[in-house]
Amino acid sequence: MKHIFHRYGILFVVVGMISPDIAHAQAQRITLERPGDREFVLDNANLLSDGDKQKIKRIADQLLTDKAVPIIVVTIDSMTKYGGGGLTIESFAQQLFDQWGIGPAKINNAEWNYGILLVVSKLDRKARIELGAGWKRDKDALAQTIMDDLMVPRFKAGEYSTGILSGVEALDKMARDLKLPSKPQPAWFYPVVVVVAIIAIFTAISIYRSGRGGWAWLIWGVVFSLIGMLLYELAKPKSGSGYSGGSFGGGSSGGGGASGSW
Repeated sequence: MKHIFHRYGILFVVVGMISPDIAHAQAQRITLERPGDREFVLDNANLLSDGDKQKIKRIADQLLTDKAVPIIVVTIDSMTKYGGGGLTIESFAQQLFDQWGIGPAKINNAEWNYGILLVVSKLDRKARIELGAGWKRDKDALAQTIMDDLMVPRFKAGEYSTGILSGVEALDKMARDLKLPSKPQPAWFYPVVVVVAIIAIFTAISIYRSGRGGWAWLIWGVVFSLIGMLLYELAKPKSGSGYSGGSFGGGSSGGGGASGSW
């Protein structure tokens, strides 16, 4: 009996020591004022050029209208400056997402929660893509590809504005279930493409002059026309609900995401 009491007595002491810390973490609030309902960008670290900021707003506004999916971009100097001292970038982004209620939680009484938050902390050298619970971690791999291939390499080069814009463009594609933009190609890529194109042209001329396969050109023309039409249809915004609401509607995090550092 004494042994049991001793064991649980220690447990109660440990819980008593931990509880104030847990309460403090729960009470911790990120001191960032959220942007307006269709402003989409809070650039407190001044990382974005005016041109890129406007492009991001246009992309985010169209996506919100088409798909009821808001993309919110936040840049800060450091997490500590805004009440996030001691937090990881994941915890910071998650708390901010929930605090602001990014995205509609429901549409027509159906569960929704497809908000997207992108946080870039310059001095902490960390970034996070946080996804609403509706994504159900299905996009974790794509989000990590966006972070690793399109954003972090540009952040390492000091190209914050370009990196953030590239990330938003890719997140827009992800939300529309379209193919992601390719990562930047190495310097040798384009010369190789030119050489291959030249070889292909000379090969085509040789075949044409030899008089072989004249009918094949017609078939290839039809094939490329069909491919062009297909790509055009895929690139067009899907007809969505024509959502006219704002960026914030009680949404919550929990759908996964991706982190990066440089």
